[in-house]
Amino acid sequence: MQILSPFFREAGAGPGVVCLHSNASSSSQWRGLMDRLAPQFHVLAADSFGAGKSPTWPTDRKVALRDEVALLEPVLALAGDPMVLVGHSYGAAIALVAAIVHPQRVRALALYEPTLFAVLDAETPPPNAADGIRSAVAGAGAALDQGNPSEAARCFIDYWMGAGAWKHTPDARKGPIEGSMVNVRNWARALLTEPTPLAAFAAMRVPVLYMTGKKSPDSSLGVARLLKRTLPDVQVVEFDSLGHMGPVTHPEIVNDAICRFLKSLS
Repeated sequence: MQILSPFFREAGAGPGVVCLHSNASSSSQWRGLMDRLAPQFHVLAADSFGAGKSPTWPTDRKVALRDEVALLEPVLALAGDPMVLVGHSYGAAIALVAAIVHPQRVRALALYEPTLFAVLDAETPPPNAADGIRSAVAGAGAALDQGNPSEAARCFIDYWMGAGAWKHTPDARKGPIEGSMVNVRNWARALLTEPTPLAAFAAMRVPVLYMTGKKSPDSSLGVARLLKRTLPDVQVVEFDSLGHMGPVTHPEIVNDAICRFLKSLS
């Protein structure tokens, strides 16, 4: 079996911090945070399957979040134990599963709206708060089937950032986002079928910074509702002016909160 390795960025020296990006993004979204943390931490930011320069999604099996954790193993090894995991959206969901898989290796978690939609379906079968993302993925998938990646990107980006967001996305960013849409059904399947039960997160004995934006969609806020009351050692920060893509649209605000959290651990 071919051994796959992710692309990752690396900076600094000190305790390990691993940063995991959102869907339709890449490790580059963490460059500002890496610059801020590098004087005190060994910071690594990795590309997930099909993102940036990492391997494409395997076609011989249905990839789950634990496969994403396995892909990250070389990065986790370089970070050293125990490490802090920082994640946004899909990356935050991977971070949560990594903490379940490797409980002794994770020191703390800083999460911005993990999109672990499976916990919503486990609580209440559809219709529920995950219906909005299901609809967006269906629309994006239909557009891809018609050979229209731009329309697929519009369905996805406008869901997360509000109607008209794709139209106002800078042209330089549109190409990579359109290219990432080939993975949209894979992302959704991994997040909607993740088998880890909500109760498993009640056993996590690490501090968690859980960040949300008040302007975010019901799906990610629904996941937040469940996880915030389940995680035993959680510090909640809600940003009144931000939405789900806060770490991308307003990185300085989110990075400030992450830096304060990491300082509190020392």
